[in-house]
Amino acid sequence: MPPHAQRNSRSHARRRPRQGSGGPRNTTPTRTAVSALDAALDAALALPAPEPRTFGQLGLPQALVTTLARRGIHEPFAIQARALPDALAGRDVLGRAQTGSGKTLAFGLPMLTRLHADGSRRTTLRPRGLVLVPTRELACQVAEEIAPLAHALDLRVAAVFGGAAMGRQIDRLRAGVDIVVATPGRLIDLMERRAVHLDRIEIAVLDEADHMADLGFLPPVTQILDATPAGRQCLLFSATLDRGVDKLVTRFLTEPAIHAIAAASAPVEAMDHQVFVLRGDEKVAVAAEIATRPARTLFFVRTKHGADRLAKQLSREGVDAGAIHGNLNQGQRLRALEAFSSGRSRVLVATDVAARGLHVDDVDLVVHFDPPNDHKDYLHRSGRTARAGAAGTVVSFVEPQQQRDVTKMHSAAKVAPKTETVRSGHPAVRAIAESGEPIVVVALPKRSPQQGNDRPARASGRGRAAPRRHRGVAPRRVSA
Repeated sequence: MPPHAQRNSRSHARRRPRQGSGGPRNTTPTRTAVSALDAALDAALALPAPEPRTFGQLGLPQALVTTLARRGIHEPFAIQARALPDALAGRDVLGRAQTGSGKTLAFGLPMLTRLHADGSRRTTLRPRGLVLVPTRELACQVAEEIAPLAHALDLRVAAVFGGAAMGRQIDRLRAGVDIVVATPGRLIDLMERRAVHLDRIEIAVLDEADHMADLGFLPPVTQILDATPAGRQCLLFSATLDRGVDKLVTRFLTEPAIHAIAAASAPVEAMDHQVFVLRGDEKVAVAAEIATRPARTLFFVRTKHGADRLAKQLSREGVDAGAIHGNLNQGQRLRALEAFSSGRSRVLVATDVAARGLHVDDVDLVVHFDPPNDHKDYLHRSGRTARAGAAGTVVSFVEPQQQRDVTKMHSAAKVAPKTETVRSGHPAVRAIAESGEPIVVVALPKRSPQQGNDRPARASGRGRAAPRRHRGVAPRRVSA
């Protein structure tokens, strides 16, 4: 019997500490504990790469191997090669890897394999696999990546998130699904409506856990994981492991296998980093000049209003630019992403939160219109380009009074950008504006109605519509 078909021998020994039970696991982690976790990850990073093995040799079902091959995936990426054996064997896994490194399949493949081997029948409102993610966009992307693989094993996947019709999501859950990919807020809402129960969860995954902690999702994530069985397997993957992620690790992972393929502040050698020093009143003109380039350009700003404002300013200059931020409903966000992905719009303006987990192929230029908060946000923003071995350029707009802080940030990120003082028409600006290969516009497949619609999430307060009632489901307010 393959390891992944066996029950975890440690299941009977798993005991999650309850809140208020005392003991060091439920207190604020000390600097020593955090340092120990970092040290363990650094040690894992230093380990030699495992011997090359195919997906079949790792123990995946032939149906998965065949489906992966049809998508042109024949060998595991680095994080997959390291994490798959332990995850398939039923161990808890703590993984640190950069965005775009293949994390989704690193947890998706073992989840699908183990649920398939278990052979349990689908039960209404009771999934067996759970993936928690911080944003609606990431929920859609994860579900879209693993759903075709699940179909090959006769497993069903559903994504639930705020900003989309809750009634349709409940209908999917009532029909029976094996895996739920969810944002914490919407899942809590469904749990309190008794529209989903987590007492049959066998495998739980936290993806982009650092961002969930950064957004204040630790309490709902804790509530959700406390509702899962004590013997469930837990996999936690993240680009960084600070901002409270260590609390999740110590509370919910039991003797995890630790794997890392890149330090959180690793330099990105494939990127050409540049700094444009310019006056504040020159930023829009320079941005508009750059935005005329034939290839995709992703601009980052700090605020939601700033994203809308820059997109409108670029549009007035003749550039078709979209914006993505937290004030948009799910349909609006998906339309902006699809226009950018398909090439119908070459320019997207995004906030940090909205773009978390954003994956669009062939983005060869990222522009920090507003400087990021710190070096980790700089690396995360910049990581939208130079993916899968491709090259990319990162340009930071810096006003003179910001130079000192931005220089410190680049030093912490271990990048040494070339700096130019520019204005519209400067040769360095023209060089960027003329760079990149023209985009080939592609037709994207239509999304299912469950993946989003044009209706905004219902807000609390006067004037909202009454929530739709479902037989056997308790009514409750709707949250995003």
